[in-house]
Amino acid sequence: MKREFAERPLAGPDTPLLIEACARELDLAGVAQNYLEHLRAQLAQHGALLFRGFAVTDVEQFDRLIAALTPDRLDCLYGSTPRQAVGNRIFTATDYPASQEIPLHNEDAYQRQWPLKLAFCCLQPAAVGGETPLADMRLLGRALGRDLLDLFEARGVRYVRHYHAGIDIPWQEVFGTDDQDTLAQICAQRSIEHLWLPDRTLRTTQVCQGTARHPATGERVFFNQAHLFHVSSLGPELAQAMARLFGADRLPRQACFGDGAEIPAACLARVRTAFRQVTRTFPWCQGDVLVLDNMRYAHGRRPFQGTRRVLAALMELHVPQLAVTSQHIGHRKPQ
Repeated sequence: MKREFAERPLAGPDTPLLIEACARELDLAGVAQNYLEHLRAQLAQHGALLFRGFAVTDVEQFDRLIAALTPDRLDCLYGSTPRQAVGNRIFTATDYPASQEIPLHNEDAYQRQWPLKLAFCCLQPAAVGGETPLADMRLLGRALGRDLLDLFEARGVRYVRHYHAGIDIPWQEVFGTDDQDTLAQICAQRSIEHLWLPDRTLRTTQVCQGTARHPATGERVFFNQAHLFHVSSLGPELAQAMARLFGADRLPRQACFGDGAEIPAACLARVRTAFRQVTRTFPWCQGDVLVLDNMRYAHGRRPFQGTRRVLAALMELHVPQLAVTSQHIGHRKPQ
């Protein structure tokens, strides 16, 4: 049977496999159903598939594609960025202002469970910018070096969040409830410590992995968001302003090693530099769909001008067996 699409690398071995429709108005969900095992094998090999030239023009068509790919789609619970639900577990991509760049990251790497696969659908590319840069995590690991991977694997990462009124995302949106008892249940289920401070500010703390093993290949990958959560990601001036406004112990977001020790600035700088070195960028076309192995590729977002509409779906929950050691969860002794 003659295939309805052509395949070729987008721009090299560390970029998505481009899958282009051979005819106009070809239904991508139908193609996915007919070639599901082939597409799964290609995703396992390449880590990222970019579908182009198919008839994907609205939420419903993207929803049908996700249903064809997997029955396991996920909610965005305990999220760290604003987004809106537009369908059956179909969401807008992060709703940050157009002028802001979103650094590269693996989805939900700041949690103890995460989606194995992601899908993005570009219904409207921006007039200028707005690309979704990618980074192959195998290349990132080589750029970081074994010493830094070993360090994050041994120490883990502790994420501390304070939900100040009017700052960042409200806790009601993050946890999908305005009931404090329900919030407590969610935190208990996910091993998240929570505390209501005297001024009724909520603090959450969770110790997570610094690296992870891919369940299919066994490869070790850098898998955390310390470089995003650490206040230094804001730049020196804004970081100092946030510390003055809230206090160093009540920042909206902060990351440290699992035992509470500060992550050296040089380590975070190496992570950010390594991401820049291995980042690859491609322009969106209207109707593009990008499917990613979330542990093989990190993603981000470039600033943009004009209207940009990109949808997202999270798929196939992975809950690894974490080896959280006493070093990860211990607190530093007073100096």
